[in-house]
Amino acid sequence: MSGSQITLLGAIAGFTIFLGLPIGRLRNPAPGLRAALNAVAIGVLTFLLWDVLSAAWEPTDAALSDREWGTAASGGLVLAAGFAAGLAGLVYYDRWTARRQSAEPAPSSEGPGAAATSELAPKTRSEAGNLALMIATGIGLHNFAEGLAIGNSAAQGEISLAVLLVVGFGLHNATEGFGIVAPLAAAGTRPSWGTLAVLGLIGGGPTFIGTLVGQHLVNDTLSIAFLGLAGGSILYVIIELLAVARRAALKELSTWMIMLGLFLGFATDAVITAAGI
Repeated sequence: MSGSQITLLGAIAGFTIFLGLPIGRLRNPAPGLRAALNAVAIGVLTFLLWDVLSAAWEPTDAALSDREWGTAASGGLVLAAGFAAGLAGLVYYDRWTARRQSAEPAPSSEGPGAAATSELAPKTRSEAGNLALMIATGIGLHNFAEGLAIGNSAAQGEISLAVLLVVGFGLHNATEGFGIVAPLAAAGTRPSWGTLAVLGLIGGGPTFIGTLVGQHLVNDTLSIAFLGLAGGSILYVIIELLAVARRAALKELSTWMIMLGLFLGFATDAVITAAGI
């Protein structure tokens, strides 16, 4: 299989993320549906956090088993630095955007009685947009590492493995699009098709780029750094979505939907597991 064919397959694996994005176009979803979408996203992202950190720690774990202390130390430090940058970076980014929003004029009232049900709606919608962008960014970093895995496998002549990774990652990415738009649906925000296209490119495009890079660069340190960065970003987003779930006050529904999202993550990861990853 040629390099261009592998690259095309990498693009397909990344852009299956668009399959879940149209959910964000639902008009006025019911509160229960909003809470369910948010909770499923938490479950999917929780699986992604485990998946990302497991893959990032694997080289360090192998080095420790082989008593290669220098390699283990450098891998651990790269992972810690990437994770800290992903988590703390979004905390400071969120603080910066909050300061900008507080400096803007307050929005006009929606009318009598509006405050009783949605006094924080404008702020919530703005936060939902930022959160969706953060999710797309964190997933994009994760997908870049997935693209590296596809490209690396092809570069090492393991074509069957590369194709199987494409299938597995493609199935997995289809659920990630759903996770990106969940905060928008939870806030009652209906994004434009252009916004969905941008979010899809941010989240899915890096798989294509990673496949290109991975065919020419096989580097564990680079992969660990991006996986650590993605892990920190995903953890921050999970914390934010849990706050949204608590405000929804639908504990039983949220619990079951988080479980469903987690199971979906494991189910779509089954093909990758079969490949021995």
